[in-house]
Amino acid sequence: MRLVGYRPNAAARALAMQHQGAIGLVFPHLSGPYYTGVLQGVEAQATEGGASLVIIGTHGRTQADRLVRELSGRVDGVIVMGRTVSDDLIADLQRRGLPVVLLARPSVGTADVVRTESRASAEALTSHLIGHGHYQIAFIGDPPSSPDAAERWAGFVAAHRAEGLPVPIHPVVSAFREVEGRAAALTVLASPSRPSALFCANDEIAMGAYTAAVEFGLAIPSDLAITGWDDIAVARFLAPGLTTVRQPLGQIGALAARLLLERINGTRRKSVSTVLPTEIMIRSSCGCASQEDS
Repeated sequence: MRLVGYRPNAAARALAMQHQGAIGLVFPHLSGPYYTGVLQGVEAQATEGGASLVIIGTHGRTQADRLVRELSGRVDGVIVMGRTVSDDLIADLQRRGLPVVLLARPSVGTADVVRTESRASAEALTSHLIGHGHYQIAFIGDPPSSPDAAERWAGFVAAHRAEGLPVPIHPVVSAFREVEGRAAALTVLASPSRPSALFCANDEIAMGAYTAAVEFGLAIPSDLAITGWDDIAVARFLAPGLTTVRQPLGQIGALAARLLLERINGTRRKSVSTVLPTEIMIRSSCGCASQEDS
């Protein structure tokens, strides 16, 4: 091999062994601390399992299903986040024998599922705001685009019903990024019936809401309470610290990769559906003293 300069052909080896040595990861987009946290968990577990990653971001791509179908021929299995591709495609991949793990999305066929608890924590967080005397709370997010956000909206509505308050008609629609969160919050705060609190479906929306509050000259939390979701690293360092719901981002990614590798290696055949717990992190943006300072 040294004398003739031979180099193994990875494509030919994969064809002979029916094994690519890679897993696919399908995310809406690759920016933002939420996706970074999940990706780090996937990468750590994949590295431990000796697999490389092939990553596709579907945001702005009109033919996401086609791209993922092409990806499926180059990997041994795929992890799919949220509503990035259709249920029909996921079912087709499974019919072709490709292992699939779904993140933040209901089950399709025999695919493994990893989700986090959302509804109960959302109800508890909303009740917490109501307990502070906030009877006009705006929900900012996009439930139809995200099963997790839909559960947060359901918990938000359930808390109003449980407290005997009028049920909100609809959420304030916003993508899950800071710039869209700021724009949505500006619209809400300009309303004659301005709410006294904002329930933001993730921390990036909440960060945009902080900016909007400053632009309106509103102090947090005395003029406006704000809560988020995810507990990204920056949340505790905002001024004031952001009350939010902690998701185990790294654990989500690591578990998804481990389940996928078990399927690929044939060490498990039975489908797994896991709901990881979440935790409300009380800081000062809701009007409380921070739990982390006590």
